[in-house]
Amino acid sequence: MKQKHQGTARVQRAQLQALKRDFEVLQVKAGESVNGYFSRTLTIVNKMRQHKGMVSDEDVVENILRSMTQNFAYVVCSIEESKDLSTLSIDELQSNLLVHEQRINAHVDEEHALKVTYGESSRGRRR
Repeated sequence: MKQKHQGTARVQRAQLQALKRDFEVLQVKAGESVNGYFSRTLTIVNKMRQHKGMVSDEDVVENILRSMTQNFAYVVCSIEESKDLSTLSIDELQSNLLVHEQRINAHVDEEHALKVTYGESSRGRRR
């Protein structure tokens, strides 16, 4: 029984180490949404916590801020300067980043609409 428990403990430690590594190297993937990235991050964090890994919400917030793309650079800087990261909740961070993502997407959609409109009007003139 003792050997079985030690083996299980070793396996859990090894799994926890692998999860810690995954957590430390997390990066937003190209085209990934804020919600998708948070989901992926929190899945790893929850697995770490199930294996008795001590990861605080502050660690999660800091890791997410470090791993955001350049599109979020000024928002990350603003959050770091205006908020106390030790008390910033994961949900609040997600909300802040979602607002920025929606603004980026609205701007991209607006640019796309302008290009389509401009392209159609210039084609009509060629006739």
